[in-house]
Amino acid sequence: MISWIQRNFQHHFRAVFGVLLAVTIISFIMVINAGPGLGRAGPKVAKRVFFNVNLEQPGVANRMFGDASLSAQLQGDASNLDGNQLQSYGLQRVAALALADQLKLPAPTDQEIAGYIKTLRAFAGSDGNFDPSLYAAFRDNLRTNSRLSEADVARVLSDDLRIAHVRALLAGPGFVLPDEVRDQLVRARSTWTIAVATLDYAAYKPDIPAPEDALKRFYDDNTFRYVVPDRVGVDYVEFPAADFLSQVKVTDAEVRAYYDENSSRFPAPPKKTTGDKGALKLDATALSDPNADFAAVRPQVELALRTERAQQLSAKAAADLTVEIYDQKLKLGAPDFAALLASHNLALKSVAPFDRNSPPTNPAWSPQIVDQALRLSAQKLESDPLATATGTVVLFWRETVPSYQSTFAQSQDQVIADYRENERRKRFVELGRNLRGVLEARVKAGDTFAKAAAAASADPAQPKLDVKEFPPFTRQQPPSDLNPAVQNVLDQLAPGQVSDMLIAQNKGYLVYAQERKLPDLSETGAPFAVTRAQLAQLTAGFNQELYLNQLTEQELKKAGPVPR
Repeated sequence: MISWIQRNFQHHFRAVFGVLLAVTIISFIMVINAGPGLGRAGPKVAKRVFFNVNLEQPGVANRMFGDASLSAQLQGDASNLDGNQLQSYGLQRVAALALADQLKLPAPTDQEIAGYIKTLRAFAGSDGNFDPSLYAAFRDNLRTNSRLSEADVARVLSDDLRIAHVRALLAGPGFVLPDEVRDQLVRARSTWTIAVATLDYAAYKPDIPAPEDALKRFYDDNTFRYVVPDRVGVDYVEFPAADFLSQVKVTDAEVRAYYDENSSRFPAPPKKTTGDKGALKLDATALSDPNADFAAVRPQVELALRTERAQQLSAKAAADLTVEIYDQKLKLGAPDFAALLASHNLALKSVAPFDRNSPPTNPAWSPQIVDQALRLSAQKLESDPLATATGTVVLFWRETVPSYQSTFAQSQDQVIADYRENERRKRFVELGRNLRGVLEARVKAGDTFAKAAAAASADPAQPKLDVKEFPPFTRQQPPSDLNPAVQNVLDQLAPGQVSDMLIAQNKGYLVYAQERKLPDLSETGAPFAVTRAQLAQLTAGFNQELYLNQLTEQELKKAGPVPR
């Protein structure tokens, strides 16, 4: 029965199944947390009153957050809510319902609830309209659920409809000033014709001298860059999978089963062709033998299977070693430790102290192994067995070298590199400032932007400006190949101006606003009416959300922390 319910629920209504699961989990958590704890249990129930709702009363928090989860699912918003947001939403629902009671808003009628159900996204079909079959499946599944009834759903729907009425009253008309509408029209609906000159930072390689006095000043101003962090030195023992290959035996059936499970990893070689030149004909034996693909790659399949099992054996051997070390309470460097390794024909290898930014290169460990190595200390002397590309490794802590401030002499090479990169960045910004002045002056003198860019970048010592002209567009529908950062510059430009150089994604951008055509800004025009309605809706939504948030926060200060 349970399997049938789960299968049908997931097939017909996955979102609601998630609601029921969330409600079940919340209920389970609240049951666990309902115990009295240490000391003598008393008959009194602690009070934490939030709008006449005692959050400490058994079952209240469960119901509040369960209702919030179901409400969010029915409205199609649950996937966007994390745990903290769901808690805030639950508290806000309680606040809104308390306000509805204060305003004496009546409970909705059955007809109002029926109409409201048809607006919920949870019951919308692929065309966005109400789908009766989804609602019917939802009701059918409710009958098989012991924790959620139709009465619960009816209560949540009724509360949500009352809350919607409260929000509508709080939102008001969403008053917007005419100048605000015009500003938005200019920003969103103006038609721009622009050209963008791009300067590649990677190609900018000026000759930058590094005098010692300048380097020392740079070092003194940036000593924090040259603090050597804690480094960990480890020893390790390897268990190569190749050493265990001889122990692995596989049958033909196992090889074939492994191939069937992983056939995509073993593509068959191209089939042989016969016939006249230009005629594609497959070899008859390849067509008639259904096992031809497997037979062609069988050696690779068997080797892969044996290697996988050898890897498992290497991991087991490594685990057995760690158990022996633990049982015998052995420590790195002790004679008994060396004797144990010798008894298993294992060699202890060493790695010089390293940090996260300078991991060892021989062996070239994965970031996961490096992370485990850096976790070792005098309190944690060895790692668990760790998989490598060729087998398994166990790490042993040897030493931790504490961080220290390196001297100028010790870090001179890095100081030189950092100083030159810093100067290069400064010069690149200065180059952009100079280019902007040249471009704007030549454009005002009558040059096209492309001609001005060619003249401005004639110096062979600097990268060429790459110019791209864009056809007219609006901010609502920008070109797909226009960098979003460039769009933000348009708000600061008037027609005929060239922007300051914007640096993004290792490139510098100079934007030329060739032309801007304003939209219809008259209050009687259709664009004005549409934009005013959109802004009014946003303002109204912000107003009601702000009021409910403030109301909830004020009541929470009186009630105290919310139980979890």
